[in-house]
Amino acid sequence: MPELPEVETVRRGLEPVLSGARLARVRANRPDLRFPLPDGFVQRLSGATILRLDRRAKYILAPLDRGDTLVMHLGMTGRFEIAAPEGSIRPGDFARVVTPEDKHAHVVFETEAGATVTYYDPRRFGFMDLIPTEDVDRHPWFSTMGPEPLGEGFDAGTLEKAFANRKQGPKTLLLDQRTVAGLGNIYVCEALHRSGISPFKPAGGVAKKRLGPLTTAIKAVLTEAVEVGGSTLKDFAAADGALGYFQHRFRVYDREGEPCPTPGCKGVIAREVQAGRSTFFCPVCQV
Repeated sequence: MPELPEVETVRRGLEPVLSGARLARVRANRPDLRFPLPDGFVQRLSGATILRLDRRAKYILAPLDRGDTLVMHLGMTGRFEIAAPEGSIRPGDFARVVTPEDKHAHVVFETEAGATVTYYDPRRFGFMDLIPTEDVDRHPWFSTMGPEPLGEGFDAGTLEKAFANRKQGPKTLLLDQRTVAGLGNIYVCEALHRSGISPFKPAGGVAKKRLGPLTTAIKAVLTEAVEVGGSTLKDFAAADGALGYFQHRFRVYDREGEPCPTPGCKGVIAREVQAGRSTFFCPVCQV
């Protein structure tokens, strides 16, 4: 599942061709993705102008001049490809390009400026919807979300409230979208390792003085991942079809059996299944 940095990479890739663009034509090649497309999807988008491109957690939001917001979620294999008169848009430095199959081209957006943005999704776990802009924050997808981890609203105080008296491990609470929006398994593992905090011990027992370094680690990991276009796991690709490469900077994720990279630590990276997901950590320096 693409995480926040991957979705932000896609948003940045789409922004130059979609932000402020008028949609001259929209084509839906099937009536549904993960969920049915909303009634009048093509008609409501055709001729509309996209005011800007936002991101909320792992959703891309495109407010329209007609009062609706186009909400897009990539699911597991959803991706966009951009074809513009001036060539492909690259949101970062990437080494490889993946060519999608035409049979998986489900939604096509054509702008008055001549750009074509195609949404591909082989497994159709992604989805799109149109929600009245004034109702977005109250919609069930967004109403209970916590603050954005890269925003000013996320700090040590956020975690102090979320962790207080909780018996669950810090990783479990950080993956809860009510605590903080958009964090996923990869980057929580990385941030907990950088801050030396165990994923398993009760969150309520984490000293307050350690919460500042944890929030700093979360912001740093996400920022670094966005800068290099995210991490490519299986099918994820950025808006220009290129693959992200933050995985080359992983300190613990998917590095079971390797020496811990923390200076002076003699530990070996371990893996345990936690709430159905793989948790990678150092049993020596994460306490």
